[in-house]
Amino acid sequence: MLLSLEPRKQSSRLMVYAAPVLAVAMAMVAGGMIFSLLGFEGARAVREVFLAPLVSFSQWQEIGLKAAPIILIAVGLSVGFRANVWNIGAEGQYVVGGLAATGVALATWDMTGFWILPLMCLAGMAGGMAYAAVPAALNTKLNVNEILSSLMLSYVSIQLLNYLVFGPWKDPDGFNFPQTRQFNDDQILPYIGDTYMHLGVPIAFVAAMVFWIVLSRTIFGYEVKVVGASPQAARFGGFRRNRTIWIALLTGGGMAGLAGAFEVAGPFQQMVPAFSVGYGFTAIIVAFLGRLHPIGIVVAGTFLAVSYVGGEISQATVGLPNAAVGVFQALTLFFLLGADVLINYRVRFASRPGGRNLGKA
Repeated sequence: MLLSLEPRKQSSRLMVYAAPVLAVAMAMVAGGMIFSLLGFEGARAVREVFLAPLVSFSQWQEIGLKAAPIILIAVGLSVGFRANVWNIGAEGQYVVGGLAATGVALATWDMTGFWILPLMCLAGMAGGMAYAAVPAALNTKLNVNEILSSLMLSYVSIQLLNYLVFGPWKDPDGFNFPQTRQFNDDQILPYIGDTYMHLGVPIAFVAAMVFWIVLSRTIFGYEVKVVGASPQAARFGGFRRNRTIWIALLTGGGMAGLAGAFEVAGPFQQMVPAFSVGYGFTAIIVAFLGRLHPIGIVVAGTFLAVSYVGGEISQATVGLPNAAVGVFQALTLFFLLGADVLINYRVRFASRPGGRNLGKA
């Protein structure tokens, strides 16, 4: 028996938006079964990862801290993904953005002034954009696939990070630990009220709203949509694909760099080897789980942040390994991609050539 995929004449709009919810539910079930087979309490593991973080206000603050960089990076990536420009190197752009902000912080370490923090954020955005410009130039000038070039550059950025914190940027008073100096008060994001959430958290949510308006109400948003849907139609409409590639990659890099600046000036308050925590890769899942829509990305980013916080809780309560969160995230993406295939294609069952057609589902 042979299986083939037959394009559907029209996709179900309901299933397009229901698929992320179904993917999450199936990931919970499958994850629980996997961890049960590995000797853990599967049902309790799912409860601790996805429900335990929601019952405490202090955990909600932690969710906000983790959701902010993911949302920033994901909304930036969504611009490229809408235009079929596949920036997979947001993790590297996030790291370089953090390094650029750190460079400004170290250069102004013995200074004071309100201007230092905005300058760090601008440097973070510029660093991320500069790093994203490399795959943009390689693609438009040499036709190098941006997926491979942006992904490989992520690993280069981590080596650059290690070189700096183990070498020229190492804190001379840090007892030989591989870390930079602690930032001063003018280099740290201010906290919101009596919470330990920094100012970058609401900025991330506001940024998502701005992207929603830009992508749905401006000519640029229309250009991105047309280039992604039909490059040929875009040419006839006067839209240049190379220009869109540059804008898409620079936008994604800039947002990733800003997220890096917020992280290094917020939770970390110095640069350390553990700065690369995988937010750039998680943001790819968030972008697709949110259907490349800024509002959907906010919801998906918050959900993935819950899984991060729940993963930390489950390590203490259930004894799950640190990689458990990655398993749930991978399962979510796997089921989402599978659902998308079934939304756009009909599975056709047929006998071998010359045999009788057995129907379709």
